[in-house]
Amino acid sequence: MENYNKTSTDFILLGLFPPSKVGLFTFILIILIFLMAWLGNLSMILLILLDIHLRIPMYFLLIQLSFIDLNYISTIVPKMASDFLFENKSISSIECGIQSFFFLTLGGAEALILASMAYDRYVAVCFPLHYPVRMSKKVCVFMITGSWIMGSINSCAHTIYVLHLPYCRSRAINHFFCDVPAMVNLACTDTSVYEYTVCVSTVFFLVLPFIGIAYSYGHVLTAVYRMRSAEGRRKAYSTCSTHLTVVTFYYMPFAYTYLRPRSLRSPTEDKVLAVFYTILTPMLNPIIYSLRNKEVKGALRRVIHRIYSVKMDTNYLP
Repeated sequence: MENYNKTSTDFILLGLFPPSKVGLFTFILIILIFLMAWLGNLSMILLILLDIHLRIPMYFLLIQLSFIDLNYISTIVPKMASDFLFENKSISSIECGIQSFFFLTLGGAEALILASMAYDRYVAVCFPLHYPVRMSKKVCVFMITGSWIMGSINSCAHTIYVLHLPYCRSRAINHFFCDVPAMVNLACTDTSVYEYTVCVSTVFFLVLPFIGIAYSYGHVLTAVYRMRSAEGRRKAYSTCSTHLTVVTFYYMPFAYTYLRPRSLRSPTEDKVLAVFYTILTPMLNPIIYSLRNKEVKGALRRVIHRIYSVKMDTNYLP
């Protein structure tokens, strides 16, 4: 290992799975979660595209979230699985840079899209008469485009800086992907100023959107509390609490990891926290935003009925 570090420019990902039965069980579990995330998000995208009733701003944003989650989990898990199966933990600087770029771009875009979705619900519940204006197609396109552009710019800046850091000691990244804080730990130069910029980015992409989401859902819950129907209040409270739980799973571990100073970081803790926002959230999002949604369930029934009708018509053809 020591010779490798001195002669190679590649990095080594130490990974998440210990070489034991527990590691094998964790690996199988994460592969199942990966497949569920793919099935759920791909189904959500196809359903929104096939059903004309779902072509409204809320689902325009949701299809973006599903697309991001598909790519987000695919940026992390396949490489992690390959390292475990083939015991080849090395990753070139270019591959590491590409993985880091897509991870940060998708992570930043998802944080802003989730905030946009909370704003959409806030306007729909609290200002229903203003909804067609405040959440017009033009506004949705602006939100989505802005999320991708800001996520890409932020990601590009951090990726370029990290790849140009001098790594004169070990190049073994104690993580299961090329995460910025884990890579900064390996640098043999003062990175205190850069760590400050990481905190600024974290506040902008994670802390402020989370505050906005909490504010939006706070007003939604206040409006729901005034509803006359007890059943309606119960369902609204259930939906809001579930959404907030999933959002918390994404923002809190992410922000906690990136806001901590280097002296307080723990590689094991960072890896456990990263599982929440890189693997669990992409699997939970389609479940929370679809299976608990009457409009999505109705669209699913219509699409299945349409497919069944086409199949029946085909069978009756001479």
